[in-house]
Amino acid sequence: MSGATLYERPLRWAARWWESWAEHAGQIGLLVWATFSAAARLRVSFREFVRQLQIMGMQSLPIVMVTAVLTGIVTSQQGGYQLTSTVPLYVVGSITVTSVVLELGPVLTAVVLVGRVGARITAELGTMVVSEQIDAYRSLGRDPLIILGAPRILAGLVVMPALAGIANLIGTTSGMISAQMSLDIGFETFLFGARLFWQSWDIFYSFMKAITFGFAIPVIAIHMGFRTRGGAEGVGRTTTDSVMFQLLTIFILDAMFPPLFLQ
Repeated sequence: MSGATLYERPLRWAARWWESWAEHAGQIGLLVWATFSAAARLRVSFREFVRQLQIMGMQSLPIVMVTAVLTGIVTSQQGGYQLTSTVPLYVVGSITVTSVVLELGPVLTAVVLVGRVGARITAELGTMVVSEQIDAYRSLGRDPLIILGAPRILAGLVVMPALAGIANLIGTTSGMISAQMSLDIGFETFLFGARLFWQSWDIFYSFMKAITFGFAIPVIAIHMGFRTRGGAEGVGRTTTDSVMFQLLTIFILDAMFPPLFLQ
């Protein structure tokens, strides 16, 4: 009997995990389908879409810019420190530009948006759920996925690539200035190193990452917000879970990009 119980526990845990995963996947699938179906039929509120662009984009721009400046400075300084007396210092330009454009620009911008946008969306929708505002939409025959979800997802697809592009430009520029001030590397030398290993594919790779992250962040945030239960405590708990879910998803997607696109 004890042996049966010993084997039943991991099986029950696996069954609960699989059921939970299938439930999340199904609900996310319905959310994505409702979003693109509404967009195809032009049922998404343009006013709400523009409002989300302003909230997600313009209000996030200052912190994205600060993050990009610091990223470029740290990358160029660390690159110069590692390369001192070993290889030509113009390689600092290659390291800085490649690191910022391929990795740090889109990923750190996504992390900023998780804290700045993803958490806000989850808390906002979670509060609407526990205060029964979502039920009020349904009672009026209106689909909250279309009204509340679609504009945020579409805005994320537009905002994230734009912010990542700005972060790439600012990070590269700040790295170049930092290299000139701290390592005495002239702008011409830095740009020579940047062009040495630059490929036109790199910028498309960066924007592909940004689009993927810009889609994943609001989708997960909205999905978790609609699953909120348990009043104010539930809103806090769900928001925390949502942020962790979003960050983990970003890192997993980021790890999948090199073997899929850089081989």
